[in-house]
Amino acid sequence: MPLTAKERMAIQRQAVPAQDPVVRAGNFAEVNLGYTVQLAQVEAERCLQCKNAKCISGCPVQVNIPRFIDAVAKGDLSAAAASLMADNCLPAVTGRVCPQESQCESQCVRAVKGHAVAIGALERFVADWARENGQADAPVAAASGRRVAVVGSGPGGLTAAGELARLGHAVTVFEAFHTAGGVLVYGIPEFRLPKEIVAQEVERLERLGVQLQMNAIVGRTFSIEQLRTDFDAVFIAVGAGLPQFMNVPGENLKGVYSANEYLTRVNLMGAWDPASRTPVLKGKRVVVVGGGNVAMDAVRTGKRLGASEAVICYRRGKEELPARLEEVHHAEEEGIRFEMLAAPLAVEGSDDGWVTGLKCQRMRLGEPDASGRRKPEAVPGSEFTIACDLVVSAIGTRANPLLTQTCPDLKLNKWGNVIVDQDLMTSIPGIFAGGDIVRGAATVILAMGDGKAAAKKIDAWLRRPA
Repeated sequence: MPLTAKERMAIQRQAVPAQDPVVRAGNFAEVNLGYTVQLAQVEAERCLQCKNAKCISGCPVQVNIPRFIDAVAKGDLSAAAASLMADNCLPAVTGRVCPQESQCESQCVRAVKGHAVAIGALERFVADWARENGQADAPVAAASGRRVAVVGSGPGGLTAAGELARLGHAVTVFEAFHTAGGVLVYGIPEFRLPKEIVAQEVERLERLGVQLQMNAIVGRTFSIEQLRTDFDAVFIAVGAGLPQFMNVPGENLKGVYSANEYLTRVNLMGAWDPASRTPVLKGKRVVVVGGGNVAMDAVRTGKRLGASEAVICYRRGKEELPARLEEVHHAEEEGIRFEMLAAPLAVEGSDDGWVTGLKCQRMRLGEPDASGRRKPEAVPGSEFTIACDLVVSAIGTRANPLLTQTCPDLKLNKWGNVIVDQDLMTSIPGIFAGGDIVRGAATVILAMGDGKAAAKKIDAWLRRPA
């Protein structure tokens, strides 16, 4: 007999099993271990199956959340997987790195007087079950005879490619690196998103018919104009991977990295392995400047590479940290030190050019700035130095002009992002764009939402009356 609403409300949110903090701080294995079948079913029974499911509108890729969760509660994992995979091309990814707490889970009615249903953990559980049990791939429509080029194999590009392939179009993805996945493989550490998971998601897209062309730099190897000539439509999803620096003295000292370079060396090129041909400095005292998810990834990576002290330096307070609460919590458990209300003034170094410390000043929060957050203001005479031998700048990224500067007909805004219309089409007919190259640095799930929306718009444009 189905549970009553009162019985469902009485069930407490089920914690996701995880590695012990002391143990995991010394390895790169995944932190969260995922639900067991029993835990997943108990958590799924917490869902009230709302008639007006606000959680769906809170999801950028519009997953029918109540439907797949109801199937889990009933023990029909095959139906749960079929439902989830029909809505989401990369469920094993989003189940791990999507900020559900600020999106679908924030809309859950259970969050009003308690804890939301653990939608992300259930999504991961179902996606992993589907992969491990050979769940059939989503059906593919009859071939349309149309060809689409997708530039970039990050979350937005892969989502668009998968959706377009399902709609019957022949899709080729052009990727500058030697491995598909974009930020999923170069930016997000193994302990949050294992590379094997990304590779298996990519393989599933290949089974749908998606073709991958690696080591292809659009803007160098190919031009946008060439792709537009060779294909019926193009979707640009190259992200925003050009790092921003602190603009303080000493940034050119040995031992200063951008978070992009630091994480790419470790994540994609295996620099954590002593046998790797790609070296990375393994500081004993590491300071990461920034407070977002990338900063958390970098500082936790530094800890795993052997740092005796790994520090976050952030100019606002803990309540203003933009990183996911789960990532902050995990960092604290692992012994990461947080220097809040501190801003860098200079990187200090030795006579032979190596980093010896990060000079900072204390800040206080004043009136809200244009973003609505309280603006940090310097406290006079509050300078201090954090001793360190490695500094990582994780204060954001912007659009890389490598592609856009080679296509003068592509209209950009003042930040170098591609301008699109309501259909995600650029200033060039037949060329669409989405994700960070349009939005500026954002999240994996927002890029995926753009990829899914763009696929529908591209499909409609390709099938328009002659």
